[in-house]
Amino acid sequence: MKVCLFNSCRTWGGGEKWHLDAAMALAAPRFHVLAGVHPGSDLQKRLVDAGIESRAFTIGNLSLLNPVRLGQLYRWFRTEAVETVILNLPSDLKVAGVAARLAGVPRIIYRRGSAIPVRNTLLNRWLFRHVVTDVIANSKETKQTILARNSRLIDPSRIRVIYNGIDPADYLTGPPTARTGTVDDPLVLGTAGRLSRQKNQVFLLETLRRLQQRGLHCRLLIAGTGPLRTELEEEARRLGVAASIEFLGFVEDMSGFLSQIDVFLLSSLWEGFGYVLTEAMACARPIVAFDHSSNPEVVVQGETGLLTDPGDVEAFCDAVAHLASHPELRGQMGAAG
Repeated sequence: MKVCLFNSCRTWGGGEKWHLDAAMALAAPRFHVLAGVHPGSDLQKRLVDAGIESRAFTIGNLSLLNPVRLGQLYRWFRTEAVETVILNLPSDLKVAGVAARLAGVPRIIYRRGSAIPVRNTLLNRWLFRHVVTDVIANSKETKQTILARNSRLIDPSRIRVIYNGIDPADYLTGPPTARTGTVDDPLVLGTAGRLSRQKNQVFLLETLRRLQQRGLHCRLLIAGTGPLRTELEEEARRLGVAASIEFLGFVEDMSGFLSQIDVFLLSSLWEGFGYVLTEAMACARPIVAFDHSSNPEVVVQGETGLLTDPGDVEAFCDAVAHLASHPELRGQMGAAG
């Protein structure tokens, strides 16, 4: 069976990790896997390293109106005799999905990874009813948002929730330290993700400031790249916490990063499924995150971490401070992850 994973995203993130992992898992004697990607993307480079066949296409929302691009995709699907295509971005659905339908691909799967409501537009209604055969949602929250603005957008039975998976063997580290947050033994906090409005790292800068005002000695490691780095660095200086923050940029070795920290923090405004939460738990690190979106599906309140009301800085600080003063609890939560 020929399976095509189509992901035209230019940058690297959770969706791209999922497509790479899926391609490598499916690339066995039973399946012939190929991928459609953006030219020169990180995903394409990693697929090449993994020995997965790929072809590059530049896709945008207006590509649906480009007969040349549709024709290229149509001929590719037909020539390769693709039997299943799995799509990533909304633009992939609009362009590669339509081309796949025209080419007679029997199964067209839209993998939805963002917990953002699907717009109830005429085009989306047509796509979900006449192009998409199945939907993969990476959480119950994501499934709910697909139908949030139109409960009849697609038959709910055609939406399958499949949580993102990781191999725990890739994330083996030692147990959390017993650091207590004193001047001689500062607590190390960490977060990872694209530096963007959605990931909301600015919230953690204020969290750090208030924790230090309370007398807790702590540092914050921020892994990730993105358009807000300069803005976040300036805000850290304005708040007077720049000396306690280290911007690490893109981190390839997540296990190594997580082994340096005591508590993992996530302040995202929404998450389809927080890969980094599972990575942190696989490394036996307790979590502090917001009690919303898909987080409660990943973090067990009071067992693997502490979830607080979204946007409540004081409650978030209380949770971090509680873990700081109870190293044995950090160890228990880490082990439970």
